[in-house]
Amino acid sequence: MLKSKKAEVIAQLTTSFTDTTAVVICDYKGLTVSKLEVLRKAARAKDTSVQVVKNTLAKIALNNAGMTGVEIKNTNIFIWSDDVISAAKVAADFAKDNELFVIKAGYLDKEPADIAKIEAFAKLPGREELLGMLAATWMAPITNMAVGIDALRKKLEEA
Repeated sequence: MLKSKKAEVIAQLTTSFTDTTAVVICDYKGLTVSKLEVLRKAARAKDTSVQVVKNTLAKIALNNAGMTGVEIKNTNIFIWSDDVISAAKVAADFAKDNELFVIKAGYLDKEPADIAKIEAFAKLPGREELLGMLAATWMAPITNMAVGIDALRKKLEEA
């Protein structure tokens, strides 16, 4: 790879990693191209990026983005997103279906994260589910009041 191309890749990755809240680093050794396409398709559906990058270029880009503290070695694929839960879910869901795909480490909110923390975030409900739960919580008092008023109306009609 030419130096100019390397500089371009580093600049693009630095921008991506700076603007993101989650980066998950996984081992993909032994997976076929078609399996990786399944991963990319699942990631695209959740507005998440997936890319195989040379370790030296990734280290430079992560350092430029202010992310340090995770050792990067062997074969790696990087998954990143603005939504911490989304990136963790994409990696964890794919790891469940493919035993050759292993989550190594990552960065959540620019802080180093181990496998346990990434898997814990993957178990949380997604953004849309959380918004739905919040809306239901806000609507509960209003719903209860409407039910109470309707019960009172029925009681008064009977009397």
